Amino acid sequence: MKKNYTVAVVGATGLVGKTMLKVLKERNFPVGELVLYAFNACKTDTPFGKKDVFELTQANIYNHPCDIALFAVESDVSIKFARIFSTMGAVVIDNSSAWRMDENVPLVIPEVNPSAVLMNNGIIANPNCTTAQILTVVSPIYRKFGINRMVVSTYQSVSGAGSAALEDLVSGECRIFPVPIKNNLIPKIDTYMTNGYTVEEMKIVNETHKILSPQISVNATCVRVPITNCHGASVNIRLIKPATLGEISECLSSAPSVTLLDSPTPLDAVERDGVLAGRLRRDESEENTFCLWIVADNLRKGAASNAVQIAELLL
Repeated sequence: MKKNYTVAVVGATGLVGKTMLKVLKERNFPVGELVLYAFNACKTDTPFGKKDVFELTQANIYNHPCDIALFAVESDVSIKFARIFSTMGAVVIDNSSAWRMDENVPLVIPEVNPSAVLMNNGIIANPNCTTAQILTVVSPIYRKFGINRMVVSTYQSVSGAGSAALEDLVSGECRIFPVPIKNNLIPKIDTYMTNGYTVEEMKIVNETHKILSPQISVNATCVRVPITNCHGASVNIRLIKPATLGEISECLSSAPSVTLLDSPTPLDAVERDGVLAGRLRRDESEENTFCLWIVADNLRKGAASNAVQIAELLL
């Protein structure tokens, strides 16, 4: 194993890219050399000191080979550049939706399916932010008791839509969202599909099927809420094997990266790499069914921290 690695962060000046740099430093990732990319060349302050940011071009990629490339860019950019990095010998860990459903690209949550990283062909996909936090909590229950149905309602913060969206939250304007998000809720994240669900909602469905099992029936509703950071999710799961509340609680208490609280809020989750779970109760309307509430920092476990954890698995 190498002692130090050349790490590239693509999209280094955005919310997720900046958080990736912070998490790399906090977790003492063995960064020997750091190569930063954005759409425009500049200099930026990072936890590793002031650094040059290169324009994202094929020539610059060839001039700065790396071992691991953390991508925090939109899908079209990832599709254009990820393979260039991988053909240069890097493993790309991509935060966009570009590669998640590609059968040749593993979709990884380190607490859930860590061995999947071994099947990479130069690209590993990070799941959607809500999928990451939900399955981190749900997967230990699934492994022990089985799940045949899951109903999810998400309450997603504005930072999930990027830095410009945060300006909409403060100003009340509609530059990013179709209606004001300030003092409001928007029950539509991303565009509608032909089945009436949004792209965001179907991400949860399809990614759960790929990571856990296609045998789980999943229904999702995604709502944007007027808070800065951290996503919440109300999750209702119907189990295959009988379980008690005590057994579910014990299962979650010993789950990696999960902290079981009474009623966790988004403020409790800020700057945490792990996931908070609470409001555990039996669904009295449905046999062998349980309800729980899940909260996580969408910029960290929902994106940057999960990506860095994947990089740690590669070591």
